[in-house]
Amino acid sequence: MAKITGFKTLDIRFPTSTEKHGSDAMNPDPDYSAAYLILETDSNISGHSLVFTIGRGNDLQCNSIAQLAETIVGEELSTLENRIGQIGKDLVRDSQIRWLGPEKGIPHMAAGGVVNALWDLICKINKKPLWKQLSDMSPEALVDLIDFRHISDAITPEEALSILKKGKDSREKNEKILLDKGLPAYTTTPGWLGYSDETMIRLAKEAVAEGFTLIKMKVGRSLENDIHRLELVRKTVGDDVRMACDANQVWDVNEAIKWIKAISHVNLFWVEEPTSPDDILGHATIAKAIAPTRVATGEHVHNRIMFKQMLQAGSMSFLQLDATRTAGVNENIAIIVMAAKFGIPVCPHAGGVGLCEMVAHLAMFDSVAVTGHHDKRVVEFVDHLHEHFVIPTQIKNASYVAPLTPGAGAEIKSQSLIDYNYATGSVWKSRK
Repeated sequence: MAKITGFKTLDIRFPTSTEKHGSDAMNPDPDYSAAYLILETDSNISGHSLVFTIGRGNDLQCNSIAQLAETIVGEELSTLENRIGQIGKDLVRDSQIRWLGPEKGIPHMAAGGVVNALWDLICKINKKPLWKQLSDMSPEALVDLIDFRHISDAITPEEALSILKKGKDSREKNEKILLDKGLPAYTTTPGWLGYSDETMIRLAKEAVAEGFTLIKMKVGRSLENDIHRLELVRKTVGDDVRMACDANQVWDVNEAIKWIKAISHVNLFWVEEPTSPDDILGHATIAKAIAPTRVATGEHVHNRIMFKQMLQAGSMSFLQLDATRTAGVNENIAIIVMAAKFGIPVCPHAGGVGLCEMVAHLAMFDSVAVTGHHDKRVVEFVDHLHEHFVIPTQIKNASYVAPLTPGAGAEIKSQSLIDYNYATGSVWKSRK
């Protein structure tokens, strides 16, 4: 029987801070990075995943991944699909590692890194892209992936099963729409806070020309600067293009309310991460005070339990799950199904290396097997670093094209793994 025989972790970093790509009010100089995992087997396939970070500390994330990856060496490939639900629970419930969270931060993201690499193996074994692998699974098998501990007061296994059974009736029709049209994307590419006015305007014009109907701008450094930039972009793109903004957590609750009211004249589609991602009631207070402007959040929400509370409290109008913040595919399925029950659209976060490639599968699974196609879903797109991936994101008519190659999307090209390996790769050697 073919088995997982070992693993490697790699500290991969891209020097995006040089050009201010990814810059915002909270994170002025990110170097997009990947704590990268390769699961080795005695077959002809390997499982790849990454956990996204923004530079220093990527080595700590690699070390945490390695601690958990050790526990799945010896797993048989033939039983992975049947065992992935239990393996995911075991990784999260490793008591001594869990203590460091619990279920948040470096150890929780490490569990997600291992889970996602296992899904990459499953997809390659079954010769399917992840979105298709998940969409073809029975409702019962999908429910078995979910850890209902601490969320059963919001959604029960029976309710989850009912939602997924209802979605099954439309899978064939929804898959055809996905393959024909893709999933609508919005772009953050023009919006980075470190860009000059000239760069911002040029990229906004290019985005409109490429067919994007929603552009997201970073805000929060100064109110005067925000008003200047938002008014300039609104004038550039016209009134028919939607515009959102993202504060990346910099405001206190009352400050957020005042600031948002001062910039809302540009007709904001949503305001993203207006305060601490841990402040569930603060988000609810803001959401009530700034209506009809809406709140979007989720990229830094640690786990299904916090999402549960945000949904219960009315803290968001758009749920922005992340492929690597939670405990991987399994937990994100729990979040997608919960969001379906509460009627909140899932609009995944993708601002980072590899996140476009990964979250597209989750959104596509949602569109095929859970909530179907609707006009409230948009998936973030940033035009950075796709050339490093074996299965790079493709955008056509401002929509994500469904990938057809087997895998979960995170596999980086072998030469890029060499060149961008932190400290030893040619890119980093040349910067010393």
